[in-house]
Amino acid sequence: MARQDAGRLTPATPAPEASPKAPATAPLDYEEEGWASGLRVVVGIDEAGLGPVAGPVMVGAVALHPGQRFEGCTDSKQVSPSRREELARRIRSESLAWRVAAASTREIERLNVRAATIVAMRRALDRLAVPAELVLVDGNPVPELGEHRSIVGGDRASHSIACASILAKVTRDRLMRRLDARYPLYGWASNKGYRTREHMEAIRRHGPTPHHRITFQGVLQTELEFSPEPDRTADPRRDPPRDPEA
Repeated sequence: MARQDAGRLTPATPAPEASPKAPATAPLDYEEEGWASGLRVVVGIDEAGLGPVAGPVMVGAVALHPGQRFEGCTDSKQVSPSRREELARRIRSESLAWRVAAASTREIERLNVRAATIVAMRRALDRLAVPAELVLVDGNPVPELGEHRSIVGGDRASHSIACASILAKVTRDRLMRRLDARYPLYGWASNKGYRTREHMEAIRRHGPTPHHRITFQGVLQTELEFSPEPDRTADPRRDPPRDPEA
């Protein structure tokens, strides 16, 4: 595994090919490489909420103690809601440092969702109790973020990224449940703002809320529903000839 070059972005590293049955716990290989090189604060970051049509994007950042693992922690989408809650509680109480930051719907609309996600990433890193010495990012390189290592499929290949994925997902889901109490017509407690058939139908019936991403396709209806009137110019049954003397 290649070491990170100082001052440069490491090209995205593909995660190892998954076996037929994915491992229950994301490994520590990338973190252990950093610790072995003398770095103490290796931070994994990941987002939740990139694709929904409502709600903010949330970013988690987690630094682990050397050798620390949470059994069963992997990509948050592969973990049950109850297990995610338990893992989030332990990560917050036992990890070296953690932070969750958000970019609001308004920021997503103003900047675009990718740029807003980078804003949230910076906020999470800047607000950590200890400064990051090595940053591991899920996905492709993010040049705007500065020096880091990107890992495709990182939430399954890096334990700290998996922990960040859990915190981001749990925090965002809680927020969407709270918003559901204020806007009960849209089903956010269950769909979390994603583009389900019921959610899109509710938008069509009731219109968007301040928490909807108006610039996302389908949130605002752009098609005009109308039945054009037939051409009546040559239909004497509808338009009898006028009396020229009238």
